[in-house]
Parts: sequence; C-alpha cells; structure tokens
Amino acid sequence: MSPKHVHMSLIADPASTITRQSRFVCVFGLIGAILALTGCQASSEPSAEPSQPKARELVDLRGRILAYTGDLDPDGPYAPPDDEQRARLARGVGSLLEGNAREAERLLAPVGLGVTRLTDTDSGRRYDEIAATGSGESTRWGRLYLNADSRVRWSAQVPHPVSDRDTEELGVRLLEDTPGGALVLAGAHRRAGRGDAADVAHREDSAFHHIVLELQERGVPGIQLHGFAESTTDRYDAVLSTGAAESAPGEVSALADRMESDGLRVCRGWSARCPLEGTTNVQGRAAQRQHATFVHLELAPDARGDGRDADEAGDAVAGLLSTWAED
Repeated sequence: MSPKHVHMSLIADPASTITRQSRFVCVFGLIGAILALTGCQASSEPSAEPSQPKARELVDLRGRILAYTGDLDPDGPYAPPDDEQRARLARGVGSLLEGNAREAERLLAPVGLGVTRLTDTDSGRRYDEIAATGSGESTRWGRLYLNADSRVRWSAQVPHPVSDRDTEELGVRLLEDTPGGALVLAGAHRRAGRGDAADVAHREDSAFHHIVLELQERGVPGIQLHGFAESTTDRYDAVLSTGAAESAPGEVSALADRMESDGLRVCRGWSARCPLEGTTNVQGRAAQRQHATFVHLELAPDARGDGRDADEAGDAVAGLLSTWAED
C-alpha cells in the first residue's frame, strides 16, 4: 500500500469509528431510559391497594350479632384454632385493618372464615365483618366487626357473651353509637368445650386473643366488658382496672369520675384494692407489653342490660370511646 493510501485510510477510519460509537451510545442510552422509566413506575406502585369485600349484605346489625351470641351453649363443643390457623387469622385481620379486604379474604378462606361488607338497615352505617362461612369449628371462634366508614380508633371486647349476661348487648350498643370502632366477640360460651378452653380472657390460643393482638399492635385502645354476679360483691356497681398495668391514663380516670357522678359505686383498681381487677387477663398483659391502652370493666347485673344504672354505665363508656375516637 502506498503512503498516500495509508494516509487516506487513517483519515477515513476515525470517522467511521465515531459513527459506530454514536449509534452504540444512542441505542444503549435509549435502553437505559426505558429501564429507568420502568423502574420509576415499579417503585411508585403500592404493594397493596385498598380494596373492599366482594360479599355485601343489607342487615339488621343488632339482630345479626345477638342471634349469633344467642346460640351459645355452655355444653357446646369448642376447640381453638391451631398454630397455622391462628397465623392465617392474624394476617387476615391485619390485612383488613390496613384496608386490603381482598387479601384478607384470600388469607381467611382456607380456615373457614370470610369478610362481608354489611350495611345496617337502621342507621345506614357500614361495617366489615369477619365470620365463619360454613358450619365447621370456625363458627365457634368468634367474630370481628369493624366500622367501614372511618379508621378504627377503639375496640370493645366481649370475651364472655351470654355467660356475662348482657355484655354482648352493651358491645353492640357501643359499636352502633360511637364511630371508629371495632367489636371483638368470642364465639363460644365460657364453659363450652373441655376445662377452660373457651375462657378466652385467660387463653392465648384463641382467635379472640389474636384479633385483639392485631388491634393492639396498631395502637388501638380497647375496653373489655365483663359482668359479675351479685354474690361476688355488693359494695360496687363497677370495677375499673387497667389489667396488668398499675396506673391509668387520664381518660380512664375520667370514666370512673363520670360513673360516680351518675350515682354508680366504682372501685378503681389502680388506686385501691378491688375484686376482679383483671390482673391475670391475657389481653391486658399483652397490652402492657405492647404499651397499648387496655381497660378492664366489670359491671354488676343492674349496670348491664336495661335500667337506669345500665344506661348510665353505657353512656359513660361511650364517652370514653368518643374521646379515643377524637385522637
């Protein structure tokens, strides 16, 4: 090759090299832009979008709940959910509390539970219900009702429906009258099954306990409703305590003050020695570990059901829940 040809090739090669490099940069730049855009879109998508239950019913809420508790039998069968069933239940409840009803449905279906959006015929308010979908063991695990029109800010817990007479009625009243609530119901009579298997206030293997735990983990304060017989004590109409805790927040002291101003005789477990303080209550102990507010309320027969004392007690508790609902 002559020097002239060598010189010309040296001039031509850089130009072709620049052209190839330009094409290379353009192609890979375009790919990079596409990947970057895709990555941005993926990162902006929520992991779980809010969803509503597929099942919907128009119901008399009070009638529906009291019909369920009315069938509880002290001689009936009861077996708690096993470890895997409790884990599924807890995850399902957690999903529903976070607004993902479809995920809750998916998790709960294998253990015989479902989610239904209820509209109360009397008030028009909407509630989400977790309840058994068949006739198996899950029918005796209890139910959860959540106000579907607002964030859950408080819970009322009924561990001994029928056994502690009229506590279930008080629970329904509180759910209906105060927004932002959750009602946790046990699904078996306290004396059902073997031994103390259905005494869910003192058992950590129950569906009831794990539902309450999910609420506590989200900072939802709760009041647990109990009833005592006249033979237990005639000195008090109500015994208020904070379970395993030895102090009470201001709103709980205010509840005791209001009850007393309405003529009810109240024993305050955080400042006096009271019967039935609930110090062995497992939901109360869990609340202390979670640093969640837990109130244990024992009511005399006249302070439950119908009558002036019952109205005064119910109104006072509703006032506490309204305070929690405002937080």
